[in-house]
Amino acid sequence: MSLEYAAGPRSLQILALLPAAILASPHQRRSGAAAAVAPRRRRRARLISFGVIGLAVGGSLLSYGFGAYFSIFPGSEWSALMLTYGFPLSIIGMALKYAELKPVPCITYADAQALRETCATPILKQVRDDVIRYRYGDEQHLDEALKRIFQYGQGGGISRRSAPTLQLIREEVTEDGKYCLVLVFKAKALQLSDFEQRQAKFASFFGPGIAAEIGKGEDDLYEVRLISQTTT
Repeated sequence: MSLEYAAGPRSLQILALLPAAILASPHQRRSGAAAAVAPRRRRRARLISFGVIGLAVGGSLLSYGFGAYFSIFPGSEWSALMLTYGFPLSIIGMALKYAELKPVPCITYADAQALRETCATPILKQVRDDVIRYRYGDEQHLDEALKRIFQYGQGGGISRRSAPTLQLIREEVTEDGKYCLVLVFKAKALQLSDFEQRQAKFASFFGPGIAAEIGKGEDDLYEVRLISQTTT
């Protein structure tokens, strides 16, 4: 079964480190067919940072503007205009780059891709789209959701510095043919029980029409499986 992967070079690096058994879909891992899996890149628009665009355009205008002002480059009559626009664009680009939150890798199995449009709930689609693009001004992906679920600084909650961080997402199909969006978190300061006791909160926050399952990965990784109850 083929894979779709997104979110730029970082996804390629992660996939390159994963063994074939992990790259296999859940059905293939259970059937022992992992060795036959080969990743396939799906053509899609490359994500570009607005901060990079601002710095590139602003820096180019500033460089050429200064060069034209000192007669190094032609177009001295335009130098003032290029400097006028180049400076603020560079400042905006630096500010966006500073506030930038990079997208997380997304691994999508072909059978899950086929089910996404018909079986994924609107909230699951929104979550997927939000975390695989650049964001600005957020401390981390799903920050508001994690704040409410883990109740930062409140009684029975956790401290903000112990909060889990989203590492990647995975789209797959369950044994009974349901669409599933898997959120993979890294949390060094938390235990599996910290996630399990909030299982109902995950289902409620990302619902309606969602069932949540909790799993433990390697090292400090934890999986939250959001399973759509919508069927074709």
